[in-house]
Amino acid sequence: MMTRKFKNFCGLVLAILILVNLIGVPHGISDTGRQQAKATFAGGCFWCMEEAFEKVEGVVSAISGYTGGQVKNPSYEQVSAGGTGHTESIEVIYDPSRVTYAQLLEVFWRNVDPTTPNAQFCDYGNQYRTAIFYHDEDQKKLIDTSKQNIENSKNFPESIVTEIAPASVFYLAEEYHQDYYAKNPIRYKYYKWNCGRAKRLEQLWGNS
Repeated sequence: MMTRKFKNFCGLVLAILILVNLIGVPHGISDTGRQQAKATFAGGCFWCMEEAFEKVEGVVSAISGYTGGQVKNPSYEQVSAGGTGHTESIEVIYDPSRVTYAQLLEVFWRNVDPTTPNAQFCDYGNQYRTAIFYHDEDQKKLIDTSKQNIENSKNFPESIVTEIAPASVFYLAEEYHQDYYAKNPIRYKYYKWNCGRAKRLEQLWGNS
C-alpha cells in the first residue's frame, strides 16, 4: 500500500511532466538538454555554405533558406530571378559550449569573397550578395570587431562590402536544397568546381 507521502510525490512528478509537455522545452535548449544558439549568414550558393558549416565541430545543423527581403514565403524560382530582396542564406544552429560565434565568423569570412557586391563567384545578382544577419547586440559587436580585424590584416585591393543587418524572417528553402552537397555529390562537386569557388577563395585567403 502506498503511503500518503509517496502518493503526494507521484502527484507532483505527474504535474511537472504535464506542465513540461504543455509549455515545451525552454527556448535555446535542445531536447538533449544542451544549450543552442542561432547564427544567420549569406555567402552566395547556400549549398556551399551548408557544406562549410556542417563540417565545423559544434555546429548542430545548417539549414538553407532565404532572408533579407520583402516577399513572404518566397520560392526558389522567385529568389533566383531577383527582385524579392532576399539572398540565399543559411541558418546555423550551434552549441556555444563547443564553438563560439566569433569562430563561426572566421568560418564565414574564409568561405566568401567579401569584396564583390551583388555576386559570389559564378552567381550574379543581389540574391547572391554576402551578408551577416545578427540576432542580438552581442553578435553585432562581434561582427564589427571581426570585420575590422579582417580589414586590418588583409590588404584587399577592394573594400569589404558584406552587408551587416539585423536578422528578419528566415524562410526555409525547398527540401531538395537541404544537404544538397551530400545528396547529390557529383552534381554538387561539378557545380562548385565550374563556379571557380575554391580557386577564388585560395586567391583571397590562401590555404587557411
